[in-house]
Amino acid sequence: MLGGGGLFAVFPLAYAVIMPALYAPIIVMLLALVFRGVAFEFRWRTIRGKFLWDWAFALGSLAATFAQGIALGTIVQGIPVADRAYAGGWWNWLTLFSLFTGVALVVGYALLGTTWLILKTENELQARSYRLALLLGPAMLVIIGLVSLWTPFLEPLYMERWFTWPRMLYTVPVPLLVAGAAFVLIRGLLRREERTPFPAALALFVLSYIGIGISFYPYIVPPTLTISDAAAPDESLAFLLIGAVVLVPIIIAYTGYAYWVFRGKVGTEGYH
Repeated sequence: MLGGGGLFAVFPLAYAVIMPALYAPIIVMLLALVFRGVAFEFRWRTIRGKFLWDWAFALGSLAATFAQGIALGTIVQGIPVADRAYAGGWWNWLTLFSLFTGVALVVGYALLGTTWLILKTENELQARSYRLALLLGPAMLVIIGLVSLWTPFLEPLYMERWFTWPRMLYTVPVPLLVAGAAFVLIRGLLRREERTPFPAALALFVLSYIGIGISFYPYIVPPTLTISDAAAPDESLAFLLIGAVVLVPIIIAYTGYAYWVFRGKVGTEGYH
């Protein structure tokens, strides 16, 4: 939601191009998020129907993640633009690559969840999380490799960015850092370490998005609209910058405080 609002405010032309291309997956994602929110509210108010809200939360989470991955894959594979407007059809988002990125994000979020549970829980739940993470971790690494090999063939710009000299000097550190994060993740899981798997999984996500940024720059809707083409007027950007300078530190502060308050292990006594 923040990404959509920020895109509309800072890059209105990109918003006008991207949203028509992604109406279907975005609508699915929003409806799935509604299911998640409703499940939170109703689950603790019922006993007989609790399993229904468990399924609503699980399926809502799965659908929202899958739709988000499809949206990301659609942007990466390229959106057709003509006369500064979306020039594709209703089903342009539905491709093999976008479906694969949907699955990839589901696996990635599941890995983040299991490594977070390793950090925050203990006993049986933690042991189960270790077992799941040992399956999801290698699967995530395989997916990262497949997407990294697939992406350059989608657009000549990506191939040039990653596999031409001397630009490779700027891109080679990313896969090397991914290999390092993967080593820390797998070693931490095998050694039953609690604190290293989650930061390592986060690092994989951050490096993956850095890789996407390297592939895109200077485009925001590759291969047609650049960042400067889609940016709002300077006056609007200056106004938004003032708001960001005030609000972002506040958001960081209360988020950090929330993490501090809920630090440590989560007890399972009395929770159902």
